[in-house]
Amino acid sequence: MLSTPSGDLRGGVEGGIGVWRGVPYAEQPVGPRRFLAPEPLSPWSGVRDAREHGPLPPQTKSFVGGGRDDPKARDEACLTLTVWSPDTAASLPVMVWIPGGAFVYGAGQFQLYNGSRLAANGNVVVVNVTYRIGVFGGLELSDLGEGFDDNLALRDQIAALRWVRDNIAAFGGDPGRVTVFGESAGATSVLALMAAPEAAGLFDRAIAQSPALPLIADREFRAVNAHEFLRRLGVGVDEVKALPQRQLRRAAGMVQLKSAATTPTLAYGLTHGTDLLPRDPVDAAREGFMTRVPLIVGTNSHEASMFAWTKPPMLPTTRDSIDAYFDRVAPHAKQAVLQAYPAYPRRSALVALGADAMFGGPTWAFADAYSSHASTRMYRFDHFGLSLRMLGLGATHGSEIVHIHHSYESFVGRKLHPLGRRIQPGVGRRMQRAWLDFAWGGVGVEHWPLYETGQRLTRLITSTRDVMVPDPDRDRREAWAAVY
Repeated sequence: MLSTPSGDLRGGVEGGIGVWRGVPYAEQPVGPRRFLAPEPLSPWSGVRDAREHGPLPPQTKSFVGGGRDDPKARDEACLTLTVWSPDTAASLPVMVWIPGGAFVYGAGQFQLYNGSRLAANGNVVVVNVTYRIGVFGGLELSDLGEGFDDNLALRDQIAALRWVRDNIAAFGGDPGRVTVFGESAGATSVLALMAAPEAAGLFDRAIAQSPALPLIADREFRAVNAHEFLRRLGVGVDEVKALPQRQLRRAAGMVQLKSAATTPTLAYGLTHGTDLLPRDPVDAAREGFMTRVPLIVGTNSHEASMFAWTKPPMLPTTRDSIDAYFDRVAPHAKQAVLQAYPAYPRRSALVALGADAMFGGPTWAFADAYSSHASTRMYRFDHFGLSLRMLGLGATHGSEIVHIHHSYESFVGRKLHPLGRRIQPGVGRRMQRAWLDFAWGGVGVEHWPLYETGQRLTRLITSTRDVMVPDPDRDRREAWAAVY
């Protein structure tokens, strides 16, 4: 049994690591709390069982959570987290994982994100956060008026970080040494947390893996989608909160499909121009309105290869969608950007251009701006094993996650690295060690030079070794600067 300020918990031990699952970090957003900011958790009496996962946020099936060991139950009462600790009597660094999934899919409970090996190998406390997504957390409805708060996904994450601040010492974690890290929408959230005044002081280091900053839109864009959502429901504002989950999800899904066909920004995502998130993270970095903490940020070399199979218009990977993208977003920059891809219009160039529209371009812009205010380290993940090579995907989006968590036994881990459970790839040992050294305060990271706009030194993480290269994507970066 473990005693926390919120109440007593009964967890378990797996592989010598303590684990507590389904731990609530806020009051559940159900009933009258639906579409509202999370409320502080009320302490409970007695001993709460924390040996089973809480429910996933409502979502459809996904490849990431497709394993037999991944939880299947879904419910709006999803504000829980999982904690792994190697020593509850210590005061260890804390790593808080924010999962991705485009604010449509995802949960901290997936085996791909299992934090047990990270905790054991690094002697750190790992916390995985599950937050609201889809219509209940990723669709901005605050323009509908009272009873609909903004940026619910981000508010949930801040509530989880406050829980960490107030409770993690009971698990052997040091609330003064918290690294927040995430991938894709999780990395987008990390950069948004750095730009959100309410999150200041809740973490002292950050890692953003493949952030997709176009998932953050201005309030005017979100307002249009909110009223489109209301129109599709065909009810008054005062009736929305009481509607069945299926009806809400269906209407929001139609709005999402429409947004994907007409804009580079999806209907689901975060919103700037609010009190919680006053500025887009790139603008906030340029103006210096950020929580200034040491940062690791980077992308994968083949971010869009997996998405190109479905040819989504908001991630342009065909000639037609690229033409439409620039017509909507930056017609003045089209020719300069295309010239940065000498192989255009061959497929490899189309996929690379789509990757840079969503991931590379805004990440380079953010890193250039932020590095003038705080220590920044940039990487590019270039490794791909036999499975990804045979599929022609390369170092695709999210393929680095299994190496950081050492989740080779997960459904995705077995697909990407069938032998990883027995023989851990060298790239995984190097990458996990770098992340852990960073979380421990930089010990061991001194050989990773800072990213500065003079040289733009970038760590290329390859299959056999890591090398520092100045500005490895210079032509593309310079071309996209006209867009971002």
